[in-house]
Amino acid sequence: MKIVVIGGTGLIGSKTVERLRKKGHDVLAASPNSGVNTVTGEGLAVALAGAQVVVDLANSPSFEEKIALEFFAASGRNLLAAEAAAGVRHHVALSVVGTDRLQDMGYFRGKLLQEKLIKESAIPYTIVHATQFFEFTAAIANTGAVGDTVHMSPAYFQPMAADDVADAMADVALAAPVNGTIEIAGPERVRMSDLIGHFLKATNDPRKVVSDPGALYYGQVAIDDQTLVPGENARIGAIHFDDWLSRYTPPA
Repeated sequence: MKIVVIGGTGLIGSKTVERLRKKGHDVLAASPNSGVNTVTGEGLAVALAGAQVVVDLANSPSFEEKIALEFFAASGRNLLAAEAAAGVRHHVALSVVGTDRLQDMGYFRGKLLQEKLIKESAIPYTIVHATQFFEFTAAIANTGAVGDTVHMSPAYFQPMAADDVADAMADVALAAPVNGTIEIAGPERVRMSDLIGHFLKATNDPRKVVSDPGALYYGQVAIDDQTLVPGENARIGAIHFDDWLSRYTPPA
């Protein structure tokens, strides 16, 4: 089966491509560097020719509202139109647990627009809502940095490893469309301030975490104990944070 992975060279995309190829499928890792640009439409018709499944992992280059909205609008419309022309039978998209609860942040308004376009299309689909990735822990910490401290919300979240995300995306790509949304999450529900504190200590970061109920997620939106956690029927990943952390290498 031919499967096109949009954003196939990124963190989740490269892992998803690897898994699908190991299962014997013809997988195209599509990205602007390979001549496939969903925003402009360049290369889409050629890339999608003969494809049965498209996995959309493309992401906005910025959290800034205007950029994100324009990206998801153009990318979504161009990709879905090209899929319809090519006869694609399953559109799989990666989104975020709590997207509908994070609408005070422009990026998530863009994600909700992306989901709306998918649902309004005639192409059978599955939307996968994932929780935050372990790989973004340092970036989340840096959004709360204030001098020698890091202000973090004590709200619960349930982050997961990129490898578990890729496993789920590969499985969904090979399954029948559900024409709805499924959720995936990590094995442990933990307070964000606690996990960030644990991460900083383990990586010898001297900054101290301040548990701050008023701290905004990514400096933009208020969260509570329900905002970032999945419902009861989420697919739960196998990799625990401490296991991932034991293999973590800080970027240069």
